[in-house]
Amino acid sequence: MEEESKILSSVENGVGRLIFNNPQRRNAMSLEMWETTSRTLEAFDQNPEVRVIVLSGAGGKAFVSGADISKFESERASVEQTLHYNEVTAETSRVLQGTAKPTIAMIKGFCMGGGLAISLCCDMRYCTPESVFGLPAAKLGVGYGFEGIRRLLEITSPSYAREICFTGKRYSAEEALHMQLVNRILAESEIEQFVDETATTIAENAPLTVGSLKQIFIELAKNPTQRDPERCKPYIEQCFSSQDYIEGRQAFLEKRKPQFKGN
Repeated sequence: MEEESKILSSVENGVGRLIFNNPQRRNAMSLEMWETTSRTLEAFDQNPEVRVIVLSGAGGKAFVSGADISKFESERASVEQTLHYNEVTAETSRVLQGTAKPTIAMIKGFCMGGGLAISLCCDMRYCTPESVFGLPAAKLGVGYGFEGIRRLLEITSPSYAREICFTGKRYSAEEALHMQLVNRILAESEIEQFVDETATTIAENAPLTVGSLKQIFIELAKNPTQRDPERCKPYIEQCFSSQDYIEGRQAFLEKRKPQFKGN
């Protein structure tokens, strides 16, 4: 399978979908897959037709099971190769967390290592009862980056973050929910419909409002010394000067569903 085909993408009804498509290796990530993921997300971000992004894994057995260990000798054998690999994965994570569009991780099965890191960059995470989570870096002797730990601490408590990192253990869906690594657990038969409905709901909301909220969340995720509320004001002002604001008020008065255009 060509590396490009291991990342699938589509856009329909305002929803951009990115699928990790390496099911023979439980969607383990190669360097090329990380690079393609970054390019795909950037394309979604620039596409006005995309209002929300859904990430998922092919095959139903894994979201992403981590790095493709079969590629270690060709991609991460030397210090220089490892540094390059880490730069690429870090940049992909920054692109994902920094996208102006809301992001949803739909998790079925293994969500390990890089897979958990990807999911933590998403705004919302939903999983099936059979899903498994963990950061096995300590069991593989690999280093784990500062930003990845920071994102983990944004989601769960410091004590849980330390347990997850120091032990390298695997956690069940119920344990992940308890640690707030996921928003909800949904049955295999229900998760796709739930995620589709959630994505559709977001896509049908006012894009400028959703976008302004996303920018505020991005600003709040920064180090407190780097936060600047002034950066968010233009996004908020844009909402109130938009045609969508007029449409929202009119639709409310007319008791009908608003048709937002993003302007």
